[in-house]
Amino acid sequence: MRKKLAVPLGVAAVGLAGLGYAAGVEVNLYRLRRFELPVLDPGARPLKILQVSDIHMVPGQRRKQKWLRSLAELEPDLVVNTGDNLSHPDAVGPVLDALEPLLRVPGVFVFGSNDYYEAKKLNPAKYLKKGDLSHAPRRQRTQNDWQRLQAGLEKHGWLPLNNARGTVELSGGGAAGAATAAAGSDSPSSRRIAFVGLDDPHVQRDRYELVAGGPDIDAEVTIGVTHAPYLRALDAMAADGLPVILAGHTHGGQLCIPGYGALVTNCDIDTARVKGLHTHTAPNQRTSVLHV
Repeated sequence: MRKKLAVPLGVAAVGLAGLGYAAGVEVNLYRLRRFELPVLDPGARPLKILQVSDIHMVPGQRRKQKWLRSLAELEPDLVVNTGDNLSHPDAVGPVLDALEPLLRVPGVFVFGSNDYYEAKKLNPAKYLKKGDLSHAPRRQRTQNDWQRLQAGLEKHGWLPLNNARGTVELSGGGAAGAATAAAGSDSPSSRRIAFVGLDDPHVQRDRYELVAGGPDIDAEVTIGVTHAPYLRALDAMAADGLPVILAGHTHGGQLCIPGYGALVTNCDIDTARVKGLHTHTAPNQRTSVLHV
């Protein structure tokens, strides 16, 4: 009996240790990763974009708030927020406080499901279930005050991109500017950056037909933005000729094995592209640079 029990008990011990590490250690290891994306014309001035994703704020997370505020020291030209800012209905204020230094920089945002609906406790084993993990929100789920969150971001000039297109005009070197939904300044020193955004595919709020049309020919670059990198969203953006796509949602793999990597992505993208810089090729053979 001892030999028969040794394997399952050992597996259980490893599993418990992994969950303990994830819940007590890894969740507090906030990370900044840097990549160079070859999407600007040769000779163009570099553009420093700070992508912030999956903050999942809960009231009282002072260390997380402090770290987010410190990102302003990077002096980005613009900020792209790819959603899931909230993990508690009372976290709108803490999120806006944490982002306040970054809100002085031009920015754009899309929402994830946790911005709209109250987060629920989840058994990690759920992620191992097969099939399409996208789902429509249940009617009984409590709605967060996402309108207040959106108003707080827009108040500082950040542009909402939930099933919307828009542009950001960066003046001078890009440290100051404004987000607009139409054509901006004609100043020769300004930089026009265009965006095509989707509402969260994870809860089937994405409507690419509302934003289709390809890159903005008057912009220096057009960037696709979505919270969850579902293949239908990536295919639509790449097929439409967008040179770069930014996404969040995967957490680098909600379940990972040290030395092996992610077991799941919580969407239908493959685990090889669960985080970092990759490419995505649409059925029409157009390819975009992809950062998850």
